This record gives sequence, structure tokens and C-alpha cells, in this order.
Amino acid sequence: MSTRRSGTGTGTGKNTGTAVGAGRTGDAKGVVVSGGTTGDAGMGAGAGAVVDAAAGPAVGGGMPGDADTKTGTDAAAGVPRGAVEGASAVAGSTGAANATAAVTPSPTARSVPGGGRRGTVFGETMLGTVRLDGEDRTRRVRLDLRVTADRVMRPLGTTAARAAGRIRIAGWADDAHAEGELEISPLARRRIRYRISFTADGRRFTLDGWKSVTPRRPVASMTVLPFTLYEDGAPAGRGTLRFPLATGLLPFLASFRFPRAAGSPETLMTPRWKGEPGRTEVWYTTLTDPATGTGLWLHYELTAPADGTEPYAHGWAAVFPKDGPVRHARFGPAAWTPAVNGFTAEGVEAVPGRLTGSAGALRWDLAERAADAPLFTFPRWSWRRPLLPAAQILPAARASYDGTFSYDDTTLTPTAAPGASARIYGHGNARRWAWLHADLGGGDVLEIVAAVSMRPGLRRLPPLVFLRLRRGARTWPRRAERSAVGWAGLGRFRAAVGLPVWTVSGRAGLRRIRVEVTQPEDRTLALDYTDPDGSPAVCRNSERADAHVLLERWWFGGWRTEAEWTLDGTAHAEVGSR
Repeated sequence: MSTRRSGTGTGTGKNTGTAVGAGRTGDAKGVVVSGGTTGDAGMGAGAGAVVDAAAGPAVGGGMPGDADTKTGTDAAAGVPRGAVEGASAVAGSTGAANATAAVTPSPTARSVPGGGRRGTVFGETMLGTVRLDGEDRTRRVRLDLRVTADRVMRPLGTTAARAAGRIRIAGWADDAHAEGELEISPLARRRIRYRISFTADGRRFTLDGWKSVTPRRPVASMTVLPFTLYEDGAPAGRGTLRFPLATGLLPFLASFRFPRAAGSPETLMTPRWKGEPGRTEVWYTTLTDPATGTGLWLHYELTAPADGTEPYAHGWAAVFPKDGPVRHARFGPAAWTPAVNGFTAEGVEAVPGRLTGSAGALRWDLAERAADAPLFTFPRWSWRRPLLPAAQILPAARASYDGTFSYDDTTLTPTAAPGASARIYGHGNARRWAWLHADLGGGDVLEIVAAVSMRPGLRRLPPLVFLRLRRGARTWPRRAERSAVGWAGLGRFRAAVGLPVWTVSGRAGLRRIRVEVTQPEDRTLALDYTDPDGSPAVCRNSERADAHVLLERWWFGGWRTEAEWTLDGTAHAEVGSR
């Protein structure tokens, strides 16, 4: 079995992430770069090197210069720090059915499980038909969902869950960023309700329906979903979806996972810094305006110099138009004012659900809606327990944005724009790194950080690779360390870091992957960074890079294509060096 997908733009299934890097104040001179650093291929470090390398490479701290382009993050494993950035997002919700005006996940669905509580994740596919108002024919419908609950489902109670995925209605709609909520209550309320918001013909609709569970017809009542389509609260069509037992039952059962919850996007925005010198903490967001193809990058940073001088807050905004040069501007440095949740300084805010501020001629006011679970590029423990020199996470691997972004005489009005926010906390940047964030469509996300440590003895080794591919309800490789150290140092993924092309390849279990990233010279911005200890670094970032991803599976004695994605100008990538 193989599937081929061609990404084309955020909001339509393309990847939209972008990398960011923290940075100090100072020296950022944004220039379009040509050329780049060459890197080496391969990996070469023993299992024990992960901790050291992780610490060495680019860290949450920031790269030299700041305001210009994203930079790798020194993430926990010494990975480029600004690296992980924006990923694709989900469409925002809209009018709902039955007097429920908006499809917004309930507080229960968003609650943060406490101390080690496990959640529930599964995938579901349903097929059926719909008849739109004003039409005399039915259209075929396919709904593919990834459902996430912050607790283990309770058969005797009610479970609220988030849902995201793709809806296809023949000849009318194909939205890979549909989202909404489920109310799973088969015994307590005898129903399983679906409310899914999606875009069709440039308008927002809501699919609202429920399975009425009854012991008299257990199979039919659990597999048949009558629904109504609404636009701005008014009925727009009716239809029925059915769960295909013959072909869908086994994949459905196999998709169930009960991961230990790491927290919600809101709690993961809380500042980590405790007053230590030589630290950097970063909040950053990237998104793509689906109407114009323009990429946006917002970077907020706290820097605590290693010499013990006063910490300061600073950052920048950058816009990557589809046609035209990249623009950027800085804000700060300003005195650091601790916030309860998020970043606040000099009129600039990055708090749960809201991004506002200005930098030079750039101004923004955006509402953020998280639509996916956190994604850990590095091991989860590296964020919970700061044992490594740096750590990096995406509080929400996908989110949607609405609002305004202005620069020069242009004002963008993103609507349900896909993107993501990320966090970095650490000491500084790697010696050399590469980063990729790709929204592959249909809820699939690929995140890569490859870095060489700054530590003596490790700086001569090939880059350590951290690769996380989220497809449906699963993340591959299963453990974040797998791609970096393999088994006892064997089977690690390899990276050839350079410009304008760099690659990553590797195998885990019965799957192997090859990723090729191209950062065109005219779509790349160079930025100088300064670490908390005063050392410089340079990152070369493109919010409009190209990428080709080939995923293969070993099947009866040979490798067969399982999935293939091509992203033309919508991948977010970065290469950094000292």
C-alpha cells in the first residue's frame, strides 16, 4: 500500500512550519544569503553522546544576532534552537448547530491531566453521502479523524475529546485541516456526538451529528452517524456517515494509544527561567496566510547573560512574502517582566490564545487556537527535567490563527491560518545545525533537528539527528532517542548539512525515510546571533524552502513506498553554523 501526497500550501495540506532561534540583542543584520555552510554526513557518536551532544548544539538561548531569521534551537540535545517552528495548523471553528454557535473544544477536553495521567488517542474513518440544500443529488463524503482526549475514555461516563483531520465531499470540499470536538458517552447519555468545522468554497461549515446508541441495535447505532451541515448556524445540508466494519475495524482498534499526557498548550507556555545566569528562553510562532502564501514568524526571547548582568527581553517579527523580499524588524532590548503564562515586554505579548505587538513597521494582532497535542522533538524528560543544556518542544504541533499582520502599506488578514507555536529553554546554540518543520497535510507533521555539539570531544562528530514524524495517531520513531543514538550507537539516522541542499536519512523498525531540503538563495535570510556567554553564531533560514520526503516500508522482501510528499515553497528550514 502506498500513498502519494503533494503539499501545496498551508491550509491545503502543505507544510507551513518555520524555524526560529532565540538570540541576543544586538547584532542582527538580515541579509539575503547565498551560499552556506557545508556539513558532514553521517552520525557518529555513542549512545552516551546524546546527552552531551544535546547539550552542546544550539540551545534555547539564541543565535547571534536576532531579529532577522529563525535560528536553530539548541534544543535539549544540542539541536538548533530556533529550529522547530510553525507547523501546519487546523482550520478554526465556526458556526455550530443547534444554537451552539462555535465549535470549540470544551474545557474538559482541554484540561491538563495531572501527574502522569494518561490520555486516549485513536483514528477513525467514516464514509457516506450528503445532500446540500438546493441540490437534487447526493455527494460522496469521506471523513478521516484523529481523536485526542486528555484522559482514558470512560465507557460508563462521558469523555470530551478534540478531533482533527480531513473531510472530502466530492466536487465541493477537500479540507485537510478540519477540526472540532467529540462527546463520547455511549452508556451515560447513549450518544457519541461529532461537531466538526471545515472550509468549502471559501466558507466555513460545521458538521453536527451523533450516533444514538441503543442496545436493541448495537452495531448499527454505533456505526451510523446521521448529520446536518450548518453555515453560520443555518442548515446547509444533510447526510449520513457509516463506519466501514469490514475494512475499518482492525485499523481502528490498532490505532488506539494511551500516552502519558505531558500537559496542555497553555501550561507549556509558562516561563521556565528561575534566575540563573547564562540562560535563554524563547517563545515563537510561525504561520502561513492561506490567502497569499505569505509566511509569518514571531520570536520572543528572554536572555540572561552568563556574566550575571541584568536579564533582558527582546525579539523580532519577520514576513516572507510569496513575491518580494523578506522583511523583518526587532523590538527591545527591554527589562524582563516575568509573566504568569507566556511572554510580556514593552507592549509585546505572547500568551495562550493571543499574540500582539509591534517591531519597527511590522504590527500584529492574532488570535491563536491550539488544535493538536504537544510534539516533543527531544525526549519528554528533557523538558520536564532540565538536565540537558537545552530543550525544545511544540506546545501545539498545529494551531490556527485569525487576525491582522501589517507591514509597509500591506495588511494581511489571516483567517484559519495554519501554524504552530514552540518553546526553547537552554544555554546557547550548537556548533552546527539544521532544522525542518513540515506540515504534510491531513494532520501529518514532520520535525527534524540535526546538530553538532559545542562540547570538546563531540564537536568533531557527525550531527546527531532527532526526527519526529506524526502520522494520524502515531509518532515515528516511537522514542525520540531512536533517531539520534539507535541501539547502543548503531542504526542512527544520518544528516548531510549544507546549503543550498541538505539531507537526512535513516531507518527504524520496518520503515525508512529520506528527506531532502532545498533552501533557495533568494528565499533565505541570514541572521547573526549572540549566545548568553557572548559567543556568536549565524543562521540561514527560509520560510519558503522546498522539501521532498519519502517514507518506505519493508514488505515481503523489499522496500515499498508507504507515503511520499513534495513541498514546493512551503517547508520551513534552517542551517546554522559558527
